[in-house]
Amino acid sequence: MNAPALRLYFDGQCPFCTAEMGRLRRWDSAGRLAFIDIAEDGFDPAQLGVDMAALNTELYSRTADGQVLVGIDSLLAAYSLVGRGWLVSPLRVRALRPLLASLYRGFARNRYRFSRLLGYQAVPACDAGVCRTGHPFLPL
Repeated sequence: MNAPALRLYFDGQCPFCTAEMGRLRRWDSAGRLAFIDIAEDGFDPAQLGVDMAALNTELYSRTADGQVLVGIDSLLAAYSLVGRGWLVSPLRVRALRPLLASLYRGFARNRYRFSRLLGYQAVPACDAGVCRTGHPFLPL
C-alpha cells in the first residue's frame, strides 16, 4: 500500500474538527489522506518539529515528501486531494490569502466556542471502540 499523499494533524477533542476530518475521510475514496489525532495519548509533536502550542493554533499537515503545511495551505491541499478543491477555491486567490489566513487562525483559536455555536456535539472519549457511555463509537 502506498503512503498517503498528506497526513493531517487535527484536534480529536474538537467537535467541528472531528466532523470536518470525517467529511474528508468519506470523500477520500483513493486513500490519499491520513488522519492523526493530536489529542491521543502518546502523540509526539516532535515528528513535525513543532510543539503542542503550535499544533493547537492551526491545522498542520505533512506531504509525502516531508513538506509541512500550515493552516489554509493544509486545507487547500486536503480538499484538492479528495477532489473537492472547488470548495476552498478562494484560498487560491493571492489577494485574499492574507485575510482568509487571518480569519482561519481566529476560527482555529476559538474552535471549541465555534463548535458549540454551530451545534457540533462534544466528541465522546473512547477506548478500543467503546465510549464512556458503554456504546460502540463509530468513527465518522
